[in-house]
Amino acid sequence: MRLLLVEDDAMIGEAVQDLLRGEHHAVDWARDGLQADTALRAQAYDLVLLDLGLPGRDGLQVLRDLRARKDRTPVLIATARDAVADRVQGLDAGADDYLLKPYDLDELLARIRALARRAAGGAMAYEHAGVRLCPATREASVDGRSVQLSAREWAVLDPLLARPGAVLSRAQLEDKLYGWGEEISSNAVEVYIHGLRKKLGAGAVLNVRGLGYMVPREAA
Repeated sequence: MRLLLVEDDAMIGEAVQDLLRGEHHAVDWARDGLQADTALRAQAYDLVLLDLGLPGRDGLQVLRDLRARKDRTPVLIATARDAVADRVQGLDAGADDYLLKPYDLDELLARIRALARRAAGGAMAYEHAGVRLCPATREASVDGRSVQLSAREWAVLDPLLARPGAVLSRAQLEDKLYGWGEEISSNAVEVYIHGLRKKLGAGAVLNVRGLGYMVPREAA
């Protein structure tokens, strides 16, 4: 998943960013409310981890502005504001969950997984040329045979399989894999494409010379 971490505390931000990247998520880190608002207007995210006490613009206002744009991106508030009134206000503003600081990192991951499952529950499984992906369960299969995809293989295949025949550039696929400031190896996408071809078949993902990659509209 591509996540936006909104956190002004450097120590907490670095720890959470490292944790999420260790789980193979692409993470962008906004350190104030204005930067968070800009990121949310420019980039689509799978989930937002939002602090409330932020410089520039309060996190609650960031959330209200997001929901005012009819953006339903899941939002997990993570804050030291522990009054019941604060929790009610955050949830009423459109947050999907509310986690109090200091929190256990394992609990944070569990809550993120729960929100991802909830969001995927409304997404239908889709299938093309014998390859089937089910976002709700994160299950993949080829001609009815289950295959195990890594998180980053899934991140590459998902947008390609969703639009058979559409060409995505390497940069577009890298955007699914890496967050701001994260080092990108020159052949990262090629490595995951190679892994997908081994698991799904040599013709499952095609290289369009000079343009990028595509899942063929018709079975190869």
